[in-house]
Amino acid sequence: MPKKFFIETFGCQMNHHDSEKVAGTLTQMGYVATEDASEADLLLLNTCNIREKANQKVFSRLGALQKTYGTKPGAKVGLLGCMAQMEGPKIFERAPNVDLVVGSSSYSFIPQLIQKLEQGASHVIDVSQDSDRLFETYAQSRESPYKAFVTIMEGCNRFCAFCVVPYTRGPERSRPGDHVLAEIQRLASEGYPEVMLLGQTVNSWRDPASGIPSFAELLKRVAAVPGIRRVRFTSPHPSDFHPEVVEVMETTPKVCNQVHLPVQSGSSEVLKRMKRDYTREEYLRRIEFIQSSPSDIALSTDVIVGFPGESQEQFEETLSLLDQVRYDQIFSFKYSARPGTEAFEFGDTIPEEEKSRRLAVLQEFQRKIQIQRNAALVGKEFEIFVESKSQKGLNELMGRTTQNKIVNFAGSPELLGKFAQVRITHSFPNSLAGELI
Repeated sequence: MPKKFFIETFGCQMNHHDSEKVAGTLTQMGYVATEDASEADLLLLNTCNIREKANQKVFSRLGALQKTYGTKPGAKVGLLGCMAQMEGPKIFERAPNVDLVVGSSSYSFIPQLIQKLEQGASHVIDVSQDSDRLFETYAQSRESPYKAFVTIMEGCNRFCAFCVVPYTRGPERSRPGDHVLAEIQRLASEGYPEVMLLGQTVNSWRDPASGIPSFAELLKRVAAVPGIRRVRFTSPHPSDFHPEVVEVMETTPKVCNQVHLPVQSGSSEVLKRMKRDYTREEYLRRIEFIQSSPSDIALSTDVIVGFPGESQEQFEETLSLLDQVRYDQIFSFKYSARPGTEAFEFGDTIPEEEKSRRLAVLQEFQRKIQIQRNAALVGKEFEIFVESKSQKGLNELMGRTTQNKIVNFAGSPELLGKFAQVRITHSFPNSLAGELI
């Protein structure tokens, strides 16, 4: 009987895509996936290290799994990803029930590491930066049968004061353009109509083979692959976001008119301490050329509140930025001091209660903006890519507009993976409801 594996993923799209690669590798090794942790021979948690809360979630989950994984004799537990990369052998001290630690750049070594476990080794670890094999072809077990992640670059050179990514993912390394296009051609032939290009600073991609001159040109060539209907990308860095990407959206409708452009703070002083490489005014100039486009591009962002030294006035500058831009969606967080980063040395100067208050104020402020923006869509018609059954009801489906708006509507499961015209009938802060036309 084949051995079974269970993977639980925390964090960003890149982590989810990494889990797909690991799952594909394990399947090639003869393992079979299971959704029941209690019957797994190998339990893997793919971790995030961007905030302390993410770490706490992982250790809490390990405690919960301890009650189940032991019911299967010989079951092994592994931690993968960014937390594994940063913490390394210290994980074994804090969680002695962990058998395997694999960093975010060492997935190509998983077959050898698993083999060591199977041969009886304990506390197997690899947290090396495996740059030479980073973009080799992996067998992948995709989470969705309809949309696919495609890594085009790894790492980051920015060293923002609060961020661990340069330490967990290493420096920027771009994948050759012909490799990217070859993978997307395979995905199209397998019936995937939507792809999302991934990178920590995705628009900083530069073709190491010099075959494709720019990120904007890569978007065009991906959109030109027969069978591809939608192209998305995340997350671009504001400093490398240029008008030519907007021009591609205007001239190439397959490139979705939605941009996630992390701002982190609306205060130039805070941005300077964060080492974000742009001022409020420079960021807003990018917003201006995005919003002036006739393509009606939807905008989302990331915001951190309570960065060391952030005054009430500087926090209010962030609120005023939200009011000026009027994002379609934001992802907001309390500052979390991460060991090894520059900001860790600043000291966590904002009390936790004050961070929580600011976060609540920010989220309510944005909630009102989203209510207004989504209400303006009622009565309009959109092409929806139908992704899954909705959690709203037994006979409902869930899909997205090209602007990445979630739409729930009644429809037949036969529409899954297809495109449908839907009229919006109701709006909510985070989603829309509609009816098939």
